[in-house]
Amino acid sequence: MKLESIRLKNFKAFKDAELRDIPRMCVLVGANGTGKSTLFSVFGFLKDALTEDVHVALTRLGGGRGFQEARSRNTTGPIEFELKFREEESSPLITYYLAINEEEGVPIVEREILKYRRGSKGQPWHFLDFTRGQGQAVTNEPDNVLDEQQLQYEEQVLKSADTLAVKGLAQFKKFPAAMALGELITNWHVSDFHIQRARPEQEAGHAEHLSTHGENLALVTEFLYKRHPETFGRIINQLAKRVPGISRVEAKTTEEGRVLLRFQDGSFQDPFLARHVSDGTIKMFAYLVLLYDPRPHPLLCVEEPENQLYPRFLSELAEEFRDYSRRGGQVFISTHSPDFLNACKLNEVFWLVKEEGYTSVHRASDDQQVSAYMNDGDQMGYLWKQGFFCGVDPQ
Repeated sequence: MKLESIRLKNFKAFKDAELRDIPRMCVLVGANGTGKSTLFSVFGFLKDALTEDVHVALTRLGGGRGFQEARSRNTTGPIEFELKFREEESSPLITYYLAINEEEGVPIVEREILKYRRGSKGQPWHFLDFTRGQGQAVTNEPDNVLDEQQLQYEEQVLKSADTLAVKGLAQFKKFPAAMALGELITNWHVSDFHIQRARPEQEAGHAEHLSTHGENLALVTEFLYKRHPETFGRIINQLAKRVPGISRVEAKTTEEGRVLLRFQDGSFQDPFLARHVSDGTIKMFAYLVLLYDPRPHPLLCVEEPENQLYPRFLSELAEEFRDYSRRGGQVFISTHSPDFLNACKLNEVFWLVKEEGYTSVHRASDDQQVSAYMNDGDQMGYLWKQGFFCGVDPQ
């Protein structure tokens, strides 16, 4: 699945902003405080709202301060999200709209709509439409319906007005549109990798994907080594090219049932435990494990991947992010690195500008001057350093 656009209204720094024509690899640039992390938090918020409820999601988002903290300052009305996506390149455009409000201090889902546009003309068909916990959803397969009059609706009442209709309906095959959206959101991955959490040994267990903070790195290493040896071999080959001396990485289970991550330097007989290798080595290995995942997440978000990494390797890392996106996992990246930006294409870059307290989104390919320089062979990172991203630099 691929996100085509995201529109945010009354959400923190985004009073009314939109990302359009989002590419498979989307790179965000902006000064500190312009909203790069806030944009990423949208994905985490929607995932929490789907797996828990809106009240819990707002609490986590606002550090316990809820709706008023999440809503843009000096605004009224609901917080609004609108996502447009396709299941496949040839699939109809799907729009998911969510409006969240507050009533007597309690957050509620003001409106929730899921609709498809069948063809290039006419109004979209509504497959889910709920207001404050009550509404209707289509129960027959949309691919088998040729006329809107054939749609079969079923009235539903949710147990609470702070619950997403998609959450409940996504569990049933008779609500295919809701099920598709639920599958997309629950498999999003927002990486917040912490090097120190990846170093300690782990209790023996099973893990196929790197976790948000990376604490299960040893378990995923063990899984890849045993179940996907060719992929694991590629990871080690790439790591060896970037970290001098590294010849092998292994996850060893002790008699006490602990899994140790060990790195072998070819110059020494005994391997080093993860807690003794450099931050850059741990982070590069973790990124390779993440990006060579045999089953990519439909959406992956990574903030500032350049931290702790040698600048010369960032162009290769950018290409690995791009390859991940080609395999089916759309990627969102924020960066402050000209070296990383130099490996980015014109249509991949957006920049954020904060004016009068609110953030606007600018697409690099819409800027005639930037486009002209790129077409003449210039590189994005150099253009950024030279000030061609209008409004990016803090005043």
